[in-house]
Amino acid sequence: MRTFDYTKYKKYRWDNEILNYLSQIHEYKGKQELFLRQKPVEMEKLVEIAKVQSIESSNRIEGIVTTSTRISQIAREKTTPRNRDEREIAGYRDVLNTIHENYEYIPINGNIILQLHRDLMQYGDTRNGGRYKITQNYLKEVKEDGTEIIRFTPVPPYETEPCINALCENYSKIIEDLSIDPLLIIPVFLHDFLCIHPFNDGNGRMSRLLTLLLLYRSGYIVGKYISIEKHIEKTKDVYYDALEAASTGWLEGKEDPTYFIKYMLGVILACYREFESRINIISDTTIVTETENGKKRVVTIKSKAYDIVKAAIDTKLGKFTKREIVNICPSISDKSVEAALKKLLDEGYVEKHGTGKGTFYSKSIK
Repeated sequence: MRTFDYTKYKKYRWDNEILNYLSQIHEYKGKQELFLRQKPVEMEKLVEIAKVQSIESSNRIEGIVTTSTRISQIAREKTTPRNRDEREIAGYRDVLNTIHENYEYIPINGNIILQLHRDLMQYGDTRNGGRYKITQNYLKEVKEDGTEIIRFTPVPPYETEPCINALCENYSKIIEDLSIDPLLIIPVFLHDFLCIHPFNDGNGRMSRLLTLLLLYRSGYIVGKYISIEKHIEKTKDVYYDALEAASTGWLEGKEDPTYFIKYMLGVILACYREFESRINIISDTTIVTETENGKKRVVTIKSKAYDIVKAAIDTKLGKFTKREIVNICPSISDKSVEAALKKLLDEGYVEKHGTGKGTFYSKSIK
């Protein structure tokens, strides 16, 4: 059976690219903790936006889709699922909520993974939820002519449970040891999980839910406010390439996990950068003035909706929708965004294209 000796990574010589990723993420993490204390109301709005985006993106990677309106309603539990795809989406919502609300009390072990998978699949048409695979599965690639090739063969069913148990046990030991940065071990765990491929269905979605759980438990909670799943979806070709590169020699214990570590660190860093960008957009302006007697006075000027929307638009390249701007500006209402957009249209700062649901905007080219 494949072993999972994570102590070997204590002696790894990590290259400068990985060390640079770690340094930047640690810096952003410190800044985020400061923002969370200063702007609790705006943070709650970011959480709700990120939940919807995470539910939509993680399922869409697997070809599970519905309309944006339905996604939003299901995410907020304002409707009941109408078909199989929507039932799958509702399962992801429930597990995501469980992790958001209880991550501090959810240990990493085989039983927990089975319970999370059970809840993920609870509304599905099969009875595979909470059960390890009973038939051999394969990671396949479909060519343009329709032929299939096997890219990777995971462990057989009879090795699945002992592999998951060993994986969780060794991960927990190295995390408790505090001898290596969790950001280096979390991607290794996720990669090993995907190579085991413990379930007949839901492995990709489970890996992304576990990503959040492991990061939150180690103090990296950016995924609550900025959707990590959305960033993975945007770069899914690179995601699959990194997985494949890191899987070479995995069954023999000769794999090089740095490909996937670099990918995941890049995603995490991108999320922290987006978080800071959004905070900067909604932040108030602070001005230091001097009174007649020479004493300094700090004055905080509340940003107007118009200024916030304009700053949000300045971060966009190419076309954008009103919903995208609403998501970037959690401190103001939808109506305020709409009014600011109208004023910017009248001023010629932006241009409107299309009609109805196909409406989008772009900055005017001067």
